[in-house]
Amino acid sequence: MVELALVEGVRRRMGDALFARVAGTKGPARRQRIHGRPGPRWFPADAAIRRVHGDASMFVGGVRALLLQSLHPQAMAAVAAHSGYQGDPWGRLERTSTFLATTTFGAADDAAAVVAHVRAVHGRIRGTTPDGVPYAASDPHLLRWVHVAEVDSFLAAHQLYGEHPLDPAGCDRYVADVAVVGRRLGVIDPPTTLRELRAELEAFRPELAATPAAREAARFILLRPPVPVVALPAYSALTGAAVALLPPWSRRPLGLPYLPPVEQTVVRAAGRGITSLIRWVLPPAPATPGLPVGATAA
Repeated sequence: MVELALVEGVRRRMGDALFARVAGTKGPARRQRIHGRPGPRWFPADAAIRRVHGDASMFVGGVRALLLQSLHPQAMAAVAAHSGYQGDPWGRLERTSTFLATTTFGAADDAAAVVAHVRAVHGRIRGTTPDGVPYAASDPHLLRWVHVAEVDSFLAAHQLYGEHPLDPAGCDRYVADVAVVGRRLGVIDPPTTLRELRAELEAFRPELAATPAAREAARFILLRPPVPVVALPAYSALTGAAVALLPPWSRRPLGLPYLPPVEQTVVRAAGRGITSLIRWVLPPAPATPGLPVGATAA
């Protein structure tokens, strides 16, 4: 009994520390509002988006998404100039995790409010790349790239490291679910099936290139992470799993290795280990009360 209590204490401390990093000091209150506030939701309790976004594999998918998204020069220029990802990486993570949790699990009016806030922020972000190409964060084409890269990354991570991977029909449902949020954000006609998603990703390839800003972002994420020394082994397992999930064609521009034998054995085992550890230390989200409704954002 004493040993079990000690183990539970360790689990709780690790979980609290990780949750505080991801969700910030206001995380517990936000979590209670997101999951505890009565009212209709955009997605029903059995929605594919809830299964994917509620799983520890999102940590791997999130890193992969950042690396993949950086390959669009205009999108990366906007991030480098306006996101403050190096000066306040934990704040950016907190904002992203709150957005995902609210739109996936929160009450419909809260979800609509957080989307409206993001759209207002996007409306103020504009500039010019070092090559003289103008960009605007509200540009539907750039929003489409960010959306496609993110959805592909979250789904790829879930299918390999998720506790309950989706079947083919479930993958299509996930893409369709996230399209609801994408439309609200300003993405025009987002993909709604896995086949459409992959076709969209392929169609963007001629526009992609590794700029100095993209390579700097990769170095920051992979080599200079703002994490305590004691957490570096776990972080390395996480980022290694994310890099191994990237399409082979995306590696060379970012200076990332492509070692299939190692990735399919050592890296994959480490990825499964770290996602299992995260799943163990983070308690499951509380059940959402009330009767969720289907997505109403067409």
